Amino acid sequence: MSEDVKKSTSTEHETQQSEAVESAEETETSEAQPVENEAEVEKTETAKEEISETGDEDTLLDADAEAQIGNLKKHEAALLLIEKTRHIVDDTEKQLDACKLLLQDDLKRYEEAKLSLKEHALDESESLLKVLGYKEEEEPSEEIVTFQPKEELPPFEVKEISSGKFTSFLLALIAGFLTFAGLIYLATEKAGVTLDVTKVPTQETATKVVGWYATLFGDKPDLFLGGAFVFVVVMLVMGIIYGIRVASRSSSNLAFAKQQLEEAQEYAKHKGNCKEEMDRVDAHMNDAIAVLKTYEVVLGEQNGKLKRILHIEGVKEYENEYHPKSLNEMHETKKLIENIEQFMNTSMSEEGKLSQKSKVLLENAKEKLQQFIDKLY
Repeated sequence: MSEDVKKSTSTEHETQQSEAVESAEETETSEAQPVENEAEVEKTETAKEEISETGDEDTLLDADAEAQIGNLKKHEAALLLIEKTRHIVDDTEKQLDACKLLLQDDLKRYEEAKLSLKEHALDESESLLKVLGYKEEEEPSEEIVTFQPKEELPPFEVKEISSGKFTSFLLALIAGFLTFAGLIYLATEKAGVTLDVTKVPTQETATKVVGWYATLFGDKPDLFLGGAFVFVVVMLVMGIIYGIRVASRSSSNLAFAKQQLEEAQEYAKHKGNCKEEMDRVDAHMNDAIAVLKTYEVVLGEQNGKLKRILHIEGVKEYENEYHPKSLNEMHETKKLIENIEQFMNTSMSEEGKLSQKSKVLLENAKEKLQQFIDKLY
């Protein structure tokens, strides 16, 4: 445990303490400590693996997207881009879920270590110092949230597209009906026939009206030839309307799919910092847990010394009545308490990210702890 504390202070220069702490901030080389609970280790590693496995997928998809859709029809290309968009968003959400899982596990272990320190050493240290009459300035403690991630973007919802074939077919039917009605009206005008729309026309009337179109080919009025012409014209109009509508919808779908893919990539970029931030928070919390456990051991030792002082020297009215070595032990204990409490009473999060203040205070607590340990050996 002490080796990890030594690692964090080995790069310090013999300058002022504030400069040393700033240097420790810039390098950020503190290593995560081993976790005693094997089940928690396995859970943590699983979460990390999930993030690392999905971390490089989006880059591959972005690189070959244009090449893949180059030989596809517009609607098929749009469907492919929608699928890629869904893949990017799903991978991003999986990373976020893994981050949240790991963060919850870290927070749980940190709170357990903090509670253990208070119950097994810290509270007793403060109580013994108070009984011994060692003067101290008590600062009001506030409930703090250890770490609160910030949700910068709402979840991304992938919107599906429609080929528009059904609506295009309906539009083509309407256009076909209007074309048929127009052709019949034109034929009645040319043939000089007035249709009674309330009755079914007779064969003779139909031959005069529809058959008129046969005369356009130099033939006499013929119901079958004229009907075939009307049928071909109506179907041609319907086909044109249907084709234009589907093509237009395909183009708009492709444009929408590209835009949605770009938005998903931007979303993934914003959320993509999760792994890096998770690594920093994970290392910081594991480092903090290790420091808390060392403080628990050291303060436990100091409590034994304070009990010895209380038992042998009793309670003095004035501090200077205690033996100088006893005063030194009380002073060292008080410094340890102040350093670790200052860190514990500071939130690790700042706008959803790891707080610089928390990092500096942890380095300071480790430095003071190392200085105390160095006096023992």
